Amino acid sequence: MLVDLMDQGKLAQIKTFSQSFSNNPNEKFLLMILCSQAKLENDNRGINVKRGMRAKCAMGWRPMPPPMGYLTNKGDPNNLVIIDPERAFIVKQIFERVATHGHSGRTIRRWLDRIDFKTKNGKRLALSKIYTTFKNTFYYGKFEYPVNSGTWYKGKHEPL
Repeated sequence: MLVDLMDQGKLAQIKTFSQSFSNNPNEKFLLMILCSQAKLENDNRGINVKRGMRAKCAMGWRPMPPPMGYLTNKGDPNNLVIIDPERAFIVKQIFERVATHGHSGRTIRRWLDRIDFKTKNGKRLALSKIYTTFKNTFYYGKFEYPVNSGTWYKGKHEPL
């Protein structure tokens, strides 16, 4: 697109930190080569990141922040996700109230507001987050990555 703008006379010169490209065939050719090389490097980096994420999944660790009730343990590479001592008990109670008493999401929300439950960011739990928690298989010890891919992994974390 940049070279097309130069050909149309709408762009006279491109200056970068280390060099400049003006509207002549050799410099436009060099610009296209450098842009192609940058694109290749970026695409390869994306492939490497995805490979690393799949390897992490194969080891039983979900490559994203843990849900409410869990914390990331940055000090121990063998135990990346630990139970949140402040919130895990409440998350367990949420599931127990739904399973044993048939409570709805709104009933759970009123109960959480009554006990002044807050997320680790200090906010009240939204109703939509409560319903998302009900559906999250991470709490049972399994996770799907990427989401909706059909590829399931058994987590190394302790299920709540």
